[in-house]
Amino acid sequence: MTPAHTDDHGHAQDDGHAHGSLRSYLIGFGLSVILTAIPFWLVMTGALDSKQATAFAIMALAVIQIVVHMVFFLHMNVRSENGWNMLALIFTLVLVVITLTGSLWVMYHLNTNMMPGHDMSQIP
Repeated sequence: MTPAHTDDHGHAQDDGHAHGSLRSYLIGFGLSVILTAIPFWLVMTGALDSKQATAFAIMALAVIQIVVHMVFFLHMNVRSENGWNMLALIFTLVLVVITLTGSLWVMYHLNTNMMPGHDMSQIP
């Protein structure tokens, strides 16, 4: 990676932004793969008895994966950008919670309120 700024003598200057190393990118990639494989495994094997527990586990792992992406790939932490990155992280988490909760609420009510008594096989 090339530095963002150099002084008059060609020496690199730190511009105050966090830069990732190959090691941090590989850790982030490994965590992302694991956090993708676990929900896939949960659904394909039916490891959890309850559909609600499976959905809750998948949502929790999705939130963790968002944090992993923000930390390892977007380099967000409390020190960079005078704390504005942390505010962006909190705002993102609030939006994710609202989106996931709203989506689950809508899907639950769609499932509950659909016409359960009609059998489509009886229609000529």
